[in-house]
Amino acid sequence: MEITSMQDVRLRSKLPSYEALRPAQTPDSPINGLDNLISELHRIFRDDVVNIEHVSEVMASYQSNPADWKKFAKFDRFRYTRNLVDEGNGKFNLMILCWGPDHGSAVHDHADAHCFMKMLQGTLSEVRFSWPDQGGAEEQGHDDDGDDDGEGRPLEEISRTDLCLNDVGYINDSMGLHRVENPSHSDPAVSLHLYSPPFSSCSVFNQRTGRRSQCPVTFWSKRGKKVDKEARSATTPEDN
Repeated sequence: MEITSMQDVRLRSKLPSYEALRPAQTPDSPINGLDNLISELHRIFRDDVVNIEHVSEVMASYQSNPADWKKFAKFDRFRYTRNLVDEGNGKFNLMILCWGPDHGSAVHDHADAHCFMKMLQGTLSEVRFSWPDQGGAEEQGHDDDGDDDGEGRPLEEISRTDLCLNDVGYINDSMGLHRVENPSHSDPAVSLHLYSPPFSSCSVFNQRTGRRSQCPVTFWSKRGKKVDKEARSATTPEDN
């Protein structure tokens, strides 16, 4: 399957640059409810070619309604959670991420996948970074011991964006790395994420040194039901 932008971006390709998405437009058929959105995404991803802007427009046309998604929204006191909603017939994963006050991710990549993010509640801040200087994603060695004392240089910040209710964002690895965080000290946030193709691990980066380690991607719940405690605790802590 090929995922394209207006410039025919190939799935898993590393691009020298990426032009901003054009403003979202309402699809011909309105998206009434989360179930309708999931059905439309399944229809889109049946094709061999998937257009990035079209997926963004469809996700933007869905207007968040807590009655649709609250059964999937599982929070944890100490960190944000990933809650699987739909597996997209193996072509994508659709999940709801729940962010308590001050919760945030580490700086991370997306394992050559495409990432779409829609705000369902609250506000999230996205901070983007350039890839570290030492050779790029595939050429760097993995540092799995979590030691921050080695030599390195801080990651270079390239942009900051606040995503508010019903906003849609997009990133792939050609656009850099990012960190996502809930800037509120009192209010939770909820976001809907689509990843294509699905992936089971990604790289996380120490913001101070640029050093990389591998992190498994696990789920706090699947289709509204919590997974077992051992599986939930297998995820590497992501704040750094």
